[in-house]
Amino acid sequence: MEKLVLKLRNLDAYPKVNEDFYNRTFSGGIITIVSSLVMLILFFSEFSLFLHTVKETKLVVDTSRGETLRINFDVTFPVIACSLLSLDALDISGEQHLDIRHNIVKKRIDAHGNLIEARQEGIGAPKIEKPLQRHGGRLEHNETYCGSCFGAEASDDECCNSCEEVREAYRKKGWAMTNTDLIDQCKREGFIQKIKDEDGEGCNIEGSLEVNKVAGNFHFSPGKSFHQANMFLQDLLALQTDTYNISHKINKLAFGDYFPGAVNPLDGVKWTQETPSGSYQYFIKVVPTKYTNIRGHDVQSNQFSVTEHFKNTEAGHFRSLPGVFFYYDFSPIKVSSLLLE
Repeated sequence: MEKLVLKLRNLDAYPKVNEDFYNRTFSGGIITIVSSLVMLILFFSEFSLFLHTVKETKLVVDTSRGETLRINFDVTFPVIACSLLSLDALDISGEQHLDIRHNIVKKRIDAHGNLIEARQEGIGAPKIEKPLQRHGGRLEHNETYCGSCFGAEASDDECCNSCEEVREAYRKKGWAMTNTDLIDQCKREGFIQKIKDEDGEGCNIEGSLEVNKVAGNFHFSPGKSFHQANMFLQDLLALQTDTYNISHKINKLAFGDYFPGAVNPLDGVKWTQETPSGSYQYFIKVVPTKYTNIRGHDVQSNQFSVTEHFKNTEAGHFRSLPGVFFYYDFSPIKVSSLLLE
């Protein structure tokens, strides 16, 4: 203890001062240590405040026009096969995109979620190589194969050389193709057998959409969509059942580019169907957001809020379509976030 007292007494913050002008004491040593600690704490406090950024947020009217929006998504359907799953998008301007395939990757998964196969093209089958008949007749010498569209041809020269092309021709006519066993192309390509082979599998669909910056919706559903008499219908020929399990997990859903601090409320959301077939609906309010970092770099993105609703297919007087629907609308107010040093 005496050694400690001696060290404190000899502690001197000003060793160059002549000893004739000061007197070393124990209390003086303690004051020197305490003062040094206080100065050290104040230094680190001011330094951390210097490094801390301040976010300044303000609301302005969104005056942007004619822009497009990229929607990034990653959704898993544990009990719907990739061959049955299609993606459609439409908006209030009347623009429609049915059975979207570009910028889309579908991954076949087993019942345990393990990857079986990943493919860039979604639904579809390769064109058949062996010729059948030309619209019910015989092929002439050196004539290129031209398969029948089975009544859905827009002209005599139109050809359907694969099962997918026949389905597309039917969709354009607004017809539902209810029996592929009568379609030569589908029988030769093994379309139904392919569906049976994927029975019990699930599908992970990942990609992005470019849509107009107006209210609209996009949805994942079994079968192929088509329009008839101003009604939105689906070709569910591949499923020989009256119920469709649309259980799903949203791994990622974002409107626009990521920016620091962005929170996407649907990331990781999982829903398991326990009732008969229906449509699961997400109503999304998108808020345009401009993020500016301390270096002045701007990120034009969006935030959103969401409400959820499940609708039974038999509810009411009209039968609703099975699937997962995302209805989005835009706020007229834009959030501007600026980081300051």
